[in-house]
Amino acid sequence: PGASLLRQALSEEFRAWLSAVTQIQLEPTIDISCSKYEYTDVLLCHDDELEGRRVAFILYLVPPWEKSDGGTLDLYSTDEHSQPQQVVKSLVPSWNTLVFFEVSPVSFHQARSFLSEEKSRLSVSGWFHGPPIARPAPQGEAALPRAPHIPHDQEILYEWVNLLYLDMDSQAQIQEEFEERSEILLKDFLKKEKYQLLCEALENKDIKWSSRGPANKRFYETAEEESLPHVLKQFLQFLRSEALFLLLSNFTGLKLHFLAPSDEDEDAGEGRGAEAAGQEEAEHDAASSPQQAEQQPDSVPEAQDSKAQNGAPVCAGELRHWTHGHYTLVHDTQATEFALDLLFFCGCEDWDPEYGGFTSYIAKGEDEEV
Repeated sequence: PGASLLRQALSEEFRAWLSAVTQIQLEPTIDISCSKYEYTDVLLCHDDELEGRRVAFILYLVPPWEKSDGGTLDLYSTDEHSQPQQVVKSLVPSWNTLVFFEVSPVSFHQARSFLSEEKSRLSVSGWFHGPPIARPAPQGEAALPRAPHIPHDQEILYEWVNLLYLDMDSQAQIQEEFEERSEILLKDFLKKEKYQLLCEALENKDIKWSSRGPANKRFYETAEEESLPHVLKQFLQFLRSEALFLLLSNFTGLKLHFLAPSDEDEDAGEGRGAEAAGQEEAEHDAASSPQQAEQQPDSVPEAQDSKAQNGAPVCAGELRHWTHGHYTLVHDTQATEFALDLLFFCGCEDWDPEYGGFTSYIAKGEDEEV
């Protein structure tokens, strides 16, 4: 009964008052729900944009609340492309307090992570609907700079990589597993002493980190490459090296280097083998039945070469720092392409899955994780 009375009050007298205040013609029907947030819960940056939503509201039903409890409603400023920049106002939940704001292309907000283990944040929230407003087209963003591999011979592999992974039999097994699962985890990939040097270098206080957004797509820190210690710069050179491109080709079966065989090469090889076998069979038939051979054409037209001329493989990457509150999100303007993701982790020994930090992949047109 109480929920019905609240809905009635919101959809009648309050809606009329809200229309007068906001100068928006609101419809009688509203969306309304109750939510409960507890320790570690979070609602990441979004704008509430959905056809017909015009005003969002939240009625807080919380015990005495402090900012240190988390769960604040954070409001973002936006840039010239209507993308969220930074939190400019944080509203602390309070008992029997109603918050409302217009839903627009720049109404970005979040419910900050909840830090209290003893309290729960109860609220009634929803949206009033009205005539839809024009929205700008989704704004694309520049991709990370890409570059072809850096010339380096195989000596750089012997300097960095665990010798187990340089064995050809091991590479064949890795490729077989990768082709079956489309992913693989290579433990102890680097030599132990190199890995230790990297971990120590990452603690260097001179490294300059900057936040990467926008917050409706991602939030983490990236290192400025110029500020990195020498060993980290060397490691990035290794990741971009020609030798590693070829090694990754051997691991995956992908043509990431001109020396690596591709599926097209294998198909062409099989085709040439079949053609040669066909010629031998034709010659054998001609020898046994000359009259039949004379009735066949003198030559078979050669197949047209339709092989696409692909560009040279390139790479892009960054050194990231992850901590509590960092994330990346799937978003509508995300470009889809064929690429190989390589992730190398430092400082996460004995990692428990409950800590989070995992990477999820979603196939195009699907809702569930792969």
